[in-house]
Order: sequence, then structure tokens, then C-alpha cells
Amino acid sequence: MIYTASIVGLARTLLWIFLFYFAFKILARLLAPFLVKFAAKKMEQRFGQQFGGFQNQSQHQQKHKEGETVIDKVPNREKTSNNNVGEYIDYEEVD
Repeated sequence: MIYTASIVGLARTLLWIFLFYFAFKILARLLAPFLVKFAAKKMEQRFGQQFGGFQNQSQHQQKHKEGETVIDKVPNREKTSNNNVGEYIDYEEVD
């Protein structure tokens, strides 16, 4: 069977392409928030499995009252001063 091209067939094909395109845009706009939430939840689960710190932090934060200051680690710093830096010169900027 031989098909011949016609203007009506071309118009019908273009109409179907535009209808599918706009239907896809509308469905994507409606379903995008659910897909983003699902992807974010999956990424959070993977991150929690890799590093495993979320459950411990949430339990640790619940032990303390709101507004209480808690220091987990005090840095070990030695205060050293270097007297061989040089002398301080005060200057004025001239325009």
C-alpha cells in the first residue's frame, strides 16, 4: 500500500505532536513537586547511610534545653607571640 503526503495528514501529525508536548508540560508541572520531594528524601537517606550522623545528632540535641549553650570540643590552642615581626609605623595618607 502506498501512502501519499497531504496537507491534512501533515496538519494532523503536527496537531498530535503539539498536543503531546503541551500535555507533557502540564503533567510535568503538576508532578514535579512530588518528584523533587521523592528525590530529596532518597538523597537524604543515602547521605544518612554514608555518614550516619543524623540520628546521633538529633538524639544529642534533644538532651539539651532550647537556648542552652553546649561546647562539644574545646580547641587546643597555644598562644604564641612572635616579637621578631618588626616595628609598627603609623602613617597618614596624602591625597
